[in-house]
Amino acid sequence: MFLYKDKKSLINQREIGADADTFANALRSALRQDPDVILVAEIRDVDTAQIAIHASLTGHLVLSTLHTNDSAGAVTRLLDMGVEPFLVSSSVLAIIAQRLVRVLCKACKAAYTPTPDELEKLGIKPQGTLPSQGADKKKVEQFYRAVGCASCMNTGYHGRIGIYELLMITDEIRSLVLAKADASQIKAKAVSKGMLTLREEGIAKMMAGETTTEEILRVTHDEI
Repeated sequence: MFLYKDKKSLINQREIGADADTFANALRSALRQDPDVILVAEIRDVDTAQIAIHASLTGHLVLSTLHTNDSAGAVTRLLDMGVEPFLVSSSVLAIIAQRLVRVLCKACKAAYTPTPDELEKLGIKPQGTLPSQGADKKKVEQFYRAVGCASCMNTGYHGRIGIYELLMITDEIRSLVLAKADASQIKAKAVSKGMLTLREEGIAKMMAGETTTEEILRVTHDEI
């Protein structure tokens, strides 16, 4: 549990189990206080989803989380819960998927030239550029591998960094949602419009020498 201090706003925090019995009832109570922003820790059921969406439709900024494999999966997850497609398309503005990858230890990381097989596993094109047309066309010259030293307790890594996949709900995506398109169709359309996938974002971090092939393959295995 986190206790937030008021600075430029008034924060009213409710804990499920202590201040309210369910997410749905907590949301109903919150709406009576005319909030500008509502943060729902997690949408777990259709009641919570519907109240959060209706709060969004009445002018509130609603932030929440869902457990899905990628950004497009959040749309189909809401539909699977029983939320009507027109409500999803009207209320959702953007979805961001995120993963944490370990950061290479700067004191001991070692450079090496990637093999064609390694590039193929990552989906990097033969000419050595990132797969998405929206990514930087940086030539692959070297990767870095974890070694291990006293600074990183012989793990080869020190700290973590986020990789992100941002899906903006454009008019074209809204049309797919209304048509009840599956997650793969929604993702394909978003990628065609320049969205970087989690793997592509991870590859960019890897090519910058921040993490390793093994880390990217581990956290983005769903894209295989």
